[in-house]
Amino acid sequence: MRALAIPADTHNDFADLVDSMHRLRARVFKDRLGWAVDVRDGRESDQFDGFSPTYIVALSSRSQIVGCARLLPATGPTMMDVLFPDLGASGVYKPNAFIIESSRFCVDTALDEGRAGGSLHDATLTMFAAIIEWAMVNGYREIVTGTDLRVERILNRAGWPMKRLGEPRRIGETTAVAGVLPADRRSFERVRPASYYSTFCPLLRAA
Repeated sequence: MRALAIPADTHNDFADLVDSMHRLRARVFKDRLGWAVDVRDGRESDQFDGFSPTYIVALSSRSQIVGCARLLPATGPTMMDVLFPDLGASGVYKPNAFIIESSRFCVDTALDEGRAGGSLHDATLTMFAAIIEWAMVNGYREIVTGTDLRVERILNRAGWPMKRLGEPRRIGETTAVAGVLPADRRSFERVRPASYYSTFCPLLRAA
């Protein structure tokens, strides 16, 4: 599967893909998980999509979006500020220029492509590898995220365990937990599926 980064200044150039991404988010977060998210005309979005994020997407062989995530610098407006404000106030979490926040991570695991018999779908592993690779290429050392316990278990199964920043807490319809993940070559190699391809950095692809 192919991974693509869509920086803020190219959102219009990839308008169709960005639209498909918002539709995927609606299907996953609203329809499948039942979260109380804002969906309009079949598309999910929130205020953080207005802060010039970079979107990471995974594409099938037919160039269909099968996974996505939103990346924002940890030093700017982030979901961590809203969901886990006490972590920053207490000093447990200290945003800096080497941390990127990942949010709105989702994967279309109903797709047959990528089910090569492994325990995790290739789309999931492609997204993990792409987030790590993009972070490394852009000078980030860690990825911070607030996610649910289901995704935390998937991260552990993939061999990319998250270091918790606090205890799980109930947020809306889900039990959420905040944590930090390493953005390094070892983690990238561990999660990268055989089908992985990106245009981020030839050096990393040549491993």
